[in-house]
Amino acid sequence: MAPTSFKLNTGQEIPSIGFGTWQAAPGEVAAAVTYALKIGYRLIDAAYCYANEDEVGQGLKAAFDAGYVKREEIFVMTKLWNTYSGRVEVGLDKSLKALGLDYVDLYLVHWPVGMNPNGNDDRFPKLPDGSRDMLWDHDHVVTWKQMEGLLKTGKARGIGVCNYSEAYLRQLLKHTEVVPAINQIENHPALPQQEVVDFCREKGIHIVAYSPLGSSGGPLLQSEAVAKVAERKGVSAGTVLLSYHVARGATVLAKSVTQARIKANLEVVDLDADDLKILNDYSDARVKESKAQRYVYPPFGINFGFPDKNFGRSLPNGV
Repeated sequence: MAPTSFKLNTGQEIPSIGFGTWQAAPGEVAAAVTYALKIGYRLIDAAYCYANEDEVGQGLKAAFDAGYVKREEIFVMTKLWNTYSGRVEVGLDKSLKALGLDYVDLYLVHWPVGMNPNGNDDRFPKLPDGSRDMLWDHDHVVTWKQMEGLLKTGKARGIGVCNYSEAYLRQLLKHTEVVPAINQIENHPALPQQEVVDFCREKGIHIVAYSPLGSSGGPLLQSEAVAKVAERKGVSAGTVLLSYHVARGATVLAKSVTQARIKANLEVVDLDADDLKILNDYSDARVKESKAQRYVYPPFGINFGFPDKNFGRSLPNGV
């Protein structure tokens, strides 16, 4: 039977399936979060940059008030945005206020970059030429040191990172007192990121996968390899793509605002060795042919050390 949770290096238990709130349209998030908690989701993933934490908070409150769950029964994580990379506790306080919570179970560095905190927009400051207003002297290790300090406040029960390559993790771990609990990355058969997955497993860092269907529209639903496993199992392609991560020992974030899909995304099946071989062979072929497909890659202009995106400017303690 597929595991329903995994133990983190903090001792916390994180559910194997989480409810994601990225790109959810305004006015739809609160009801979706409430419904998700009602039917059994116990992990909610949020972020300051999604600009909908207030609605997520409304959904949480409605679920608490209705008696669907208690705060201590769920796992909530949110993320520090780039414009707050030098003001970590300020960023967390803004998220907690919007979410209506006293603490989050995990607080995550969204990207290992900094953006102008005094720019022309709170989330996405831009220069006159339209490019992102980046802090080119930003050091992600300095931000992490501030993250470590949050643990003493009680406002975050654990801390982690997102979108970290193996190279960036190696640099970070040279300076850490606290090893990140998780690394939340884009992950699916077309972007297995096996070098990151293997390194995190070696260091006790749990993988949380976002965009498991590829991206908006679910391009991987049409994959021949995924369809073959779906036929073998008698389930949907979406179920295969979500189950793939749990079989790999990772948590996966499913996202929808449609009740039927929210419910369907809770279904996970056991994938056997033959099923995983079909998907892994597909992944290996994509990587070998330099056809790994990354769907989420903001135009920061930075080299993060990902093998499929080996270009851009270097930052301190980067590549």
